[in-house]
Amino acid sequence: MLILLKGGRIIDPANSRDEIGDLWIEDARIIDPPHGRQPDQIHDVSGKIVMAGAIDIHSHIAGGNVNTARLLLPEMHRASAPLQKVLPLANAKWSTFETGNIYASMGFTTVIEPALAPHQALQGHLELSDVPILDKGALTILGNDDFLLTLLRDGEKPSAVADYVAATLAATNGLGLKTINAGGATAFKYNVRAFGLDDQVPFYGTTSRKILEALQQAVDDLKIPHPLHLHCNNLGIPGNVSTAIATIEAARGKPLHLAHLQFYCYGNEGDHGFSSGAAAVAAAVNAAPNVTVDVGQAMFRQTVTISSDVLRQFNATAMARPRKSVIFDADAEGGGIVPYHYRETEFANAVQWACGLELFLLINDPWRVFFTTDHPNGAPFTTYPEVFALLMSREARAETAARLPQGALDVTTLPSIAREYDLNEIAIMTRAAPAKLLGLKDRGHLGAGGLADIAVYSPDKDIAKMFRAAHLVFKDGDLVVRDGTVTHYRWGKTLKVNPGYDKAIDRRLAGYYDHHFGVSHNMFAVPEHILPRPDPFQEVACAQ
Repeated sequence: MLILLKGGRIIDPANSRDEIGDLWIEDARIIDPPHGRQPDQIHDVSGKIVMAGAIDIHSHIAGGNVNTARLLLPEMHRASAPLQKVLPLANAKWSTFETGNIYASMGFTTVIEPALAPHQALQGHLELSDVPILDKGALTILGNDDFLLTLLRDGEKPSAVADYVAATLAATNGLGLKTINAGGATAFKYNVRAFGLDDQVPFYGTTSRKILEALQQAVDDLKIPHPLHLHCNNLGIPGNVSTAIATIEAARGKPLHLAHLQFYCYGNEGDHGFSSGAAAVAAAVNAAPNVTVDVGQAMFRQTVTISSDVLRQFNATAMARPRKSVIFDADAEGGGIVPYHYRETEFANAVQWACGLELFLLINDPWRVFFTTDHPNGAPFTTYPEVFALLMSREARAETAARLPQGALDVTTLPSIAREYDLNEIAIMTRAAPAKLLGLKDRGHLGAGGLADIAVYSPDKDIAKMFRAAHLVFKDGDLVVRDGTVTHYRWGKTLKVNPGYDKAIDRRLAGYYDHHFGVSHNMFAVPEHILPRPDPFQEVACAQ
């Protein structure tokens, strides 16, 4: 089918385009204007804003921790519908199915789950298969597992580490590699309750820094497009600004992505012993062109924190709101679920809110700072429209700031920042830059040959209203949303990489699993035929 989107304001930073014009779609792709052909369908989008479909690089939407949060907090979701042929909890609020609908209604067409535990990969992919409309991907977790730490302890060559990483990504169908408090979860098993970049992992004789360097090198050697995606040490601890800056320096100029950086921007100054260090962290990011970050903006509302950083989550249980939590531990598969309510009346929460905005507004290059709330840790992804409004309007920030505890913003730089994002910067941060970071050449832009993943918005003085309900959304050229309501369902692909590696590592892993667990390591792989959708995966090429 030949479709014409006529007369909209096309904002496409990847192709340096911001102009009134037409956009043509044929089947699943954007095409150049055809000569002598009439469209089968015309959508008059004059007065509207046309962007590529948005891409979220870090949102916890599937896997064991997500399901445990659903079970822990039944009061936050509706009772499940009568039993159907879907996974348990598939119809509850914040379900996989509802997740796809809400994201699509806001103009998102690709979302990445950033923490896929290798031994839970099948469950994770089954859930991703239940997310409608969107393309998905998942980042596989390594960095606290015995096999990797043993390789490092025994002084194995970098090629062995790279082979292990590649084999794990292949088995789990991961899009990239995630490391969470490298070595910290293992140290927790030895009753360690604080773990820094240069602290030694008991028994293994290695440090978080050495684990980071080894995995960063492996990702580089395998030419995986997305850099190592790092959850740093000391999350949420006053004074952890020094950890963030030291980690940036530890990258040694190599590509590194720092996740939910807002949670590492805390100083310990002032009467409350809690302040913002976001300006110093932003300066360090600005000075390190090899580093990209996502923010993890905190917003004021009830949410739940979920993480495989079991050490951090254990330490946070006393702050649970409501007072219940789950902590579980296993070989690199542990995690913690701790409900939390960010409140405008809380001094520390107000500073956290400001920290995230400072990062957004003080990091100069919108190609290197990515839009996230670390859903659901800083806030549910449903708050994205409100965050867009805060970034685009100093007045909106001032309105919220006026309700915060006296003195909270005095320990931040936010009141002095006049910058307001424009629509081009929003499009870079949520479309063009994420596609580039993930190696997705077929999306994030509106050029000929790109996927017809397109979001059309109705301009409104109420910025949040504009981004909350897209006027039209096309996924692969298929109209799926009209005026914020899903009108048509389809099933997207799950994106993965497939780096080559020496298959000798498979034999080593077979012996390891047989010796330690008495099972085949293949039982944790995710075969394509077991998933409920035909042709479920799309491979993203590693650099040649």
